[in-house]
Amino acid sequence: MRWIIDKSFDFCYGHRVWSQSLDKAYSLDECLMCRHLHGHQGQIRIFLSSEILTDGMVTDFKHLNWFKAWLDATLDHKFIIDRNDPLFFDLMSHYADARGAMDEAKFYVHPEGYWTPRLELLAEAPAPLIEKYEGMVVVDFVPTSENLTAWILGIVSDRMRGLGVKVEAVEFWETPKSHCRVEARSLES
Repeated sequence: MRWIIDKSFDFCYGHRVWSQSLDKAYSLDECLMCRHLHGHQGQIRIFLSSEILTDGMVTDFKHLNWFKAWLDATLDHKFIIDRNDPLFFDLMSHYADARGAMDEAKFYVHPEGYWTPRLELLAEAPAPLIEKYEGMVVVDFVPTSENLTAWILGIVSDRMRGLGVKVEAVEFWETPKSHCRVEARSLES
């Protein structure tokens, strides 16, 4: 027997899918709205499984409290930008080099695979500029639902391994009608 439990988490975020392209025969128009800077009310659902119950549970739901704290601190009310986005320099000019590429020395590198601006470099800057940059999360992938889901699956799987609990899947709702599911076995192949 295998038991599967899940827990959901809500957060708000912004992004831009700079690589979006459409086939007009299917989309009915060529409007590339996801290329715009925009935001969502997202939801993440994490599925945990085990073939053995400990104290009658796969694990306590509270063992995902660390994820809620990480999500709130890292992504909630933040803008996720790909370091390869052609607009990177325009959006992150104080943190880009002369070529418009990310100046890695000006960022904190986080073990979960993202960067945040070193705000102390703007100590004398006006508050609105600091507020702009404190809301930026830089990743090395186009922040689509599919890529965000796979990224989060990797983060949660690494952390939950210490409890001996398998992360079966992660689902990510970009909107109430559009979502992605990534299953752990699909990443192991």
